[in-house]
Amino acid sequence: MVNYTGKCLCGAITAEIFSEPKWVGNCHCPSCRRVSGAAYTTYAGFDFASVKLRGDVLCEYKSSPGATRYFCSACGSSVAFEGEAWPEEIHLHIGFIKEADTLKPEAHVYTKTKLEWLHIEEDGLPKFDKFSE
Repeated sequence: MVNYTGKCLCGAITAEIFSEPKWVGNCHCPSCRRVSGAAYTTYAGFDFASVKLRGDVLCEYKSSPGATRYFCSACGSSVAFEGEAWPEEIHLHIGFIKEADTLKPEAHVYTKTKLEWLHIEEDGLPKFDKFSE
């Protein structure tokens, strides 16, 4: 049974997701900000085996040692992140998921590098200087 679906801006990359996320979080690291063009990026982490990505224009970029980012080469949409620290997971950009409104962030990570003008103190979410265990 499909729990979630995803597609890029042009629809060339699609996904079916057959599980609930392991977590949902906001990342404030500079790399995630650059890839999204936003003040922070929200991801949902899934077991890799539960995500079926389709499309022949999915490209990958090794953004740093042990980190791979995926995007659509047709429209440029950010799709996913994989990191060696999470060997069985894929982290999907929340904007890629059609049902994103049902996936609420549980924490902020890499807050030590968040933009100073961004005020997250009162949202009630836990804050971590780096990725939590």
